[in-house]
Amino acid sequence: MRDVVAEGVADCGGTRWFDLKDSQTGDIRRVFLWVPQGEAPAAGWPALWLLDGNAVIGTAVDVMRAQAFWPTGTNLGWGVLIAVGYPTDEAYDSFRRSWDLGPPPGHSYPPFTPDGPEVRTGGGAEMARFLLEDVGGFLAGQVALDPARQSLFGHSFGGLFALWLMFTRPDAFANWIAASPAITWEDSFLLDHLDRFDAGDHRLRVHLSAGEWEGEALAPFQAGGPEAAERLAEKARTRTVGAAQEMAAALSARGVTTRIEIYPDETHMSVLPVAVNRALRWAFALADTQTEPAFPQTKERT
Repeated sequence: MRDVVAEGVADCGGTRWFDLKDSQTGDIRRVFLWVPQGEAPAAGWPALWLLDGNAVIGTAVDVMRAQAFWPTGTNLGWGVLIAVGYPTDEAYDSFRRSWDLGPPPGHSYPPFTPDGPEVRTGGGAEMARFLLEDVGGFLAGQVALDPARQSLFGHSFGGLFALWLMFTRPDAFANWIAASPAITWEDSFLLDHLDRFDAGDHRLRVHLSAGEWEGEALAPFQAGGPEAAERLAEKARTRTVGAAQEMAAALSARGVTTRIEIYPDETHMSVLPVAVNRALRWAFALADTQTEPAFPQTKERT
């Protein structure tokens, strides 16, 4: 493991983490790995890859541990969780994720802090290579994965990245989950990729979602606040709910199995644990009750 510069155990259900060096840039990202107990299926484990790993790995592990042991009550099967983030104790590294999760070509923005560096987007291709080559190669020596049952989850910028990667590399994952995706970011350039998108022979499944208060109205606790007018203007620009609904319709028209959910009484950030829970269902459901059987039944654990 010559590219691992540090490793340890996270405080969430025995999750291991590895600080992995990017083979091309030398940048360090943290890879969280949770593997079910017991022997892997003959074809390998299904896996859910999650972006913004520091913010979501604990929730994802808790969902799996609380639900997968009782599949007849939850419809959730066991699978591997792979979350990619950064060597920090914070939920996010906003500066680095702006670059990593912003698809090319990207732009430059003012610093987050007065003395900070210029913020850049557009490093999505670098991040995609890291995920598919560096992390994929590293995991080959850690756990047996079923290449046909891989899923990717992203929220906000991560949702934008997931959709962009699907449009450019539809072979990379079978299931794609984009929560509150920033579809209109940087003049809605993502729609140009949608126009050229062809899934070919890949049978993709896409789950889109957003919170109720990402629509046109403010959350009740925000409506009377001093930032109400600014928030409403931002909503008009981002159109998170409307853009997700339009994306769902466009993908369905192209023959992609697509589902969209709008979660009641949730904002852009409060929606995250709800969306992670749904992501595990989309990735590891034993039967898809709305479309077709997803994955074979597994034995209930006691």
